[in-house]
Amino acid sequence: MKRMLSLILACMLIVLSLAGCAGTAAPTDSSKTKVGLCMPTKEQPIWIAQGERLTEAFEAAGYEVVIEYAEDVVERQITQIENMLLKGCKYLVIAAVDGYAISDAVKKAKESGATVIASDRLIMNTTDVDYYMTFDLVRMGEIQGEYIEKALGLKDGKGPFTLEIFSGSPDDPNSIPFYEGAMNILKPYIDSGMLVVKSGQTTLDVTGTLKWDSATAQSRMDNILSSYYTDQKLDAVLVAADCLALGVISSLNSLGYGSDEKPFPVITGQDCELTAIKYILEGKQSMTVFLDAQLLSEKMVALVSDLEAGKEITPDTTYNNDAKEVPTLLYDPVLIDKDNYTLLIDRGFYTADDLN
Repeated sequence: MKRMLSLILACMLIVLSLAGCAGTAAPTDSSKTKVGLCMPTKEQPIWIAQGERLTEAFEAAGYEVVIEYAEDVVERQITQIENMLLKGCKYLVIAAVDGYAISDAVKKAKESGATVIASDRLIMNTTDVDYYMTFDLVRMGEIQGEYIEKALGLKDGKGPFTLEIFSGSPDDPNSIPFYEGAMNILKPYIDSGMLVVKSGQTTLDVTGTLKWDSATAQSRMDNILSSYYTDQKLDAVLVAADCLALGVISSLNSLGYGSDEKPFPVITGQDCELTAIKYILEGKQSMTVFLDAQLLSEKMVALVSDLEAGKEITPDTTYNNDAKEVPTLLYDPVLIDKDNYTLLIDRGFYTADDLN
């Protein structure tokens, strides 16, 4: 009997001890709705900024956030999506590494009851994406075209000027509206001869730069300059993004551009990469386009909160992903040049020290 009482007492002490240990663990709030944020990479500051702003905004609104970066590896992003579903994420905000390669993962998400929101990169070839949140893709291209139009004085009848075109990656569906927006502005001048593309390379399939690769852009610009511009300067380059402008500028540097006799052409960009902002301040690149992560996060939280409240969503437009017309909500891109680059500091995208 004494042994039995001792055994019972020992068991009670163990239970009490375990209960005490459990009391020291971090409490969890299972009542919070979970949101999964799938970001493509930390290599570009735009994705870091979006991840940070989205996390801050959702947490401030009372959601629990699970965030992962795939470092541009499709298989890793697929695994991250599946893990978020296991963790009970009700909403998945996905900036896809490859919008064509994650349809199976998105299907699993829908089958689990999650709402799928494509962010900035449309998820293609699937009916299982619910919403698309992005900056106005066509407007982004128009801003670049308008900058060239104004810088060269095309509206005032000045010209002719020379132009070359470096479009986005053929495997990125965003490249199409970027190109279309820019051509809305520039094609009339190309057709009239006020803008002369000496290489003859004007269509998206020819001017596209696979994987947005800087080295590919640099090599192509080397070939264009050596073949068509040995005895004439280049006046403008329509460049879809800063990563491509980096290669274009390297090529121009190597062939003597940047002097008083041979100034850099007008060069566009997008994404506000740090090197691009420094190049703008140095007079090498003319402008870039800012995709304000703060605006994105505000609209994204509003969308999810409206869905949680059962409100009807009225999209700004739709984008076709080759399987359906995806309801789309837009936010406006912002032109950045040497006159207003401090907006990036005001928005917390960079510090003043970053730009020194």
